[in-house]
Amino acid sequence: MTTKNPMPERTFSARVPAAVRPTVAAARRMVKQVAPRAQEIPYRGSRPRSARAMWKLVRYAIDGENVVGIGTYPTYATLFFYRGRELDDGGGSLAGTGSQMRFVRMREPADARRPALKRIVRKAAALARSAAG
Repeated sequence: MTTKNPMPERTFSARVPAAVRPTVAAARRMVKQVAPRAQEIPYRGSRPRSARAMWKLVRYAIDGENVVGIGTYPTYATLFFYRGRELDDGGGSLAGTGSQMRFVRMREPADARRPALKRIVRKAAALARSAAG
């Protein structure tokens, strides 16, 4: 996997709230495992002022097409899928009512190891590859 403007792991981890750090690390490992061709691109924003706003940490893209992003709130992490409306998760894991994006909440590291979540990431990566041509 290539990384655009790589951020050292220690620096990345230090930015993540301690309560969700293990969950975010597990999500990053899972995305890298399931979509090894995806490029990791860190967001440059800072922690939001409101605890109700998601802090976007990193996104993954294949040939310029966004696949999935990882964000965090004070007590849980989120995988958000840019073309989530087009994904069939087969079990109601995806949440959201926006025109395109859908998301999955992860409250503990084990959530990132769920086979259903890995399937959704694989489908999102395949969708991005087909769009990239």
